[in-house]
Amino acid sequence: MSTPPAPALPWATAGPYAAALRAGRGPLFLRRADGWLLPLEVERWCAGADAVDRDVLDRCEGTVLDVGCGPGRLVAELAARGRTVLGIDVSEAAVDHTVRLGGQALRRSVFEPLPGEGRWGTVLLLDGNVGIGGDPRALLDRVAGLLHPGGLLIAETAPVDVDERAQVQVVDLTDAGGTDVLFPWARLGTRALLQYAQGWERAGQWTAGKRCFAALRSRSASSSAEPPKRTAVISSQRARNTSAGSPAANR
Repeated sequence: MSTPPAPALPWATAGPYAAALRAGRGPLFLRRADGWLLPLEVERWCAGADAVDRDVLDRCEGTVLDVGCGPGRLVAELAARGRTVLGIDVSEAAVDHTVRLGGQALRRSVFEPLPGEGRWGTVLLLDGNVGIGGDPRALLDRVAGLLHPGGLLIAETAPVDVDERAQVQVVDLTDAGGTDVLFPWARLGTRALLQYAQGWERAGQWTAGKRCFAALRSRSASSSAEPPKRTAVISSQRARNTSAGSPAANR
């Protein structure tokens, strides 16, 4: 298994990001070290699940873990459907917003210990979260360990053919400095994601509403393995991140 990215906290404490979530609007950007800006779709994230989101959620299997849940529209939609779902995010503002919508969320990095490891039916990496940590192979390895054997990963990819690793910071148009420290991020098109998905089975790819998605299935259990049908357990109360180590950068 690849070594997880080095611990980093900038996204968790990014003032512009928290302010944008509280306001429900941008403008907000990821800025590369060379000054290039990637717009972040705060208004869409803070709205309810749209038709494209709902189509993705229709494809989910079993219990669902939304990695980098942001303000929680997907968690809230799944919870309203009666599904067992948990969001994780390193941003306190994002976790608070998700809980206010009626979803369950933990302030936690995907690279920290999580409830139900090895028993989740579906993991979501949407809204650019396939870039978490800046090391796609390490992230895919981690997700494989969260899913039950044969579990489903649904990832949103960039709408262009790109495979980019960069150091970025969160900024808005009025914030000259953004976060104090650059942190690693990645942008992947579908082709690049599939190249990194060694050991995964391809389960489909599609485009909807100018957004691109790919579904991957983790390795199936061996014939001698215990059937992975236990339900992932989620605490009824929101947990706070109390681990001694710093989580890897994650939205």
